[in-house]
Amino acid sequence: MLLDEDPATLIHHTIGNFNIHPDKVAIGRINESLSTLQQARDLRIREAENALRTHSSTDHASQIVELDTQKFRVAKAASDLEIEGERLEQELEGLKIRLKELDMQGVEGDDATQAKREFEDPTILQLKVYRSLGIDADPDSAGAYNKAIIRNTQKGDVHVVNIDPKFSKFFYANYFWQTL
Repeated sequence: MLLDEDPATLIHHTIGNFNIHPDKVAIGRINESLSTLQQARDLRIREAENALRTHSSTDHASQIVELDTQKFRVAKAASDLEIEGERLEQELEGLKIRLKELDMQGVEGDDATQAKREFEDPTILQLKVYRSLGIDADPDSAGAYNKAIIRNTQKGDVHVVNIDPKFSKFFYANYFWQTL
């Protein structure tokens, strides 16, 4: 039976059946890794301690003051930009209101502006006199007056006259008076 043999012999035979060499190698590698890790930790701790020893509180305080100064500059710049944005928004609203006013007045402007322009511009005054006589000057696409439409309400006539620069103003004035 199994228990009849000496336990020391049984243990000795059992140990011979186990292959513990790979386990010993693995444990050795683990111990080496732990040793390397401990050395790296010790090195980092020494570097951190050296950094703490060389770090002065005045340098730290000056860095904090510098960072605070930068923070306040950025905050001031943001505040200034916000104020400028609000000012520009107000200016935009004012310009929109002015645009609406000008749109309501039209291209010619309001009555006071038209009267002032007509009073100051001799061409407009001449055109008004011609219109009151029944003569309408018709501008071309370039804005030059090269055609006149003469209406005689008493006779019921309408004459279209092409104005050519080779004829004098005196000629056209006589012709206009004759057709009126």
